[in-house]
Amino acid sequence: MNLNNILTEKRNPNTMNIDELSSIDIIKMINQEDKKVPAAVESILPEIADMVDKIVNSFQNGGRLIYVGAGTSGRLGVLDASECPPTYGTDQSLVVGLIAGGLKALQLAVEGAEDDQEQAKEDIKNLYVSEKDCVIGIAASGRTPYTISAIKQAKELGATVGAVICSPHSEMANVADISMFVEAGPEVITGSTRMKAGTAQKLVLNMLTTASMIKIGKVYSNLMVDVQSTNEKLRVRAKAIVAEATGVSLADAEDALRNNGSVKSAILSIVTGVKGNDVQETLNKHTGKLKAAIEELMKKNTNSACSKRRIKSAEE
Repeated sequence: MNLNNILTEKRNPNTMNIDELSSIDIIKMINQEDKKVPAAVESILPEIADMVDKIVNSFQNGGRLIYVGAGTSGRLGVLDASECPPTYGTDQSLVVGLIAGGLKALQLAVEGAEDDQEQAKEDIKNLYVSEKDCVIGIAASGRTPYTISAIKQAKELGATVGAVICSPHSEMANVADISMFVEAGPEVITGSTRMKAGTAQKLVLNMLTTASMIKIGKVYSNLMVDVQSTNEKLRVRAKAIVAEATGVSLADAEDALRNNGSVKSAILSIVTGVKGNDVQETLNKHTGKLKAAIEELMKKNTNSACSKRRIKSAEE
């Protein structure tokens, strides 16, 4: 591998004298470089949107989103995947983070893990990847052997393959069905891709899962209505979401949660007046999309009220 041909390994001409600066000037220089990252992400929004549509299609057809990476890139994938169950109430198998070297590599550098191409193939096979799945490789250079081998194996098994990369003309881009190349430029410290490249990757992953969760009905307005109340903070958040969405007091929101069992069901019951099994049945009918469920029940209630007025008028 020739590092001179990799954008993220090039020296940054703007930071050549960073080792001579005061603390505040070092931080200002880092901040100036960091400001370039969102603009670089903005330039590939169409590619990110295309990937979102593929992910949503996978979810709707029983598939998964699987991130693959090594080092910082792998850790970012695992981080994004691990946040989906508590935030959006997803099963842990829906979004999966695969990192070279396994769970140990989340905290420690595992010698040679990023070069182990055979292990990458085994890891993909062990996840029973199929044509239903989306597999996204993450690598600043786009040339990590483990990640390349993994996405090649996934593609052979029929999966839709994406790549989040920060250097052009890479092998990962050639393999991927959708290449998301963020041109964040050389790092403040040469080759330290946990910095701008890592920030760029995190922004893209945020978009991929957040947009996908919105599209499959995990969000109502901008509220996380499938949040899981697994600790005190999240129990308080659940009450606040119900109160915010419906205009009731926190005490009434707590009662509705107790009676209905989930944030979505509580909101639907309060807004429409529907209770019991009809609440969950309506949500199931609309595949968990709260706004569509509310609209159906409100329309039914309106039609019912109109019918009652017509009957009363006829009797008179």
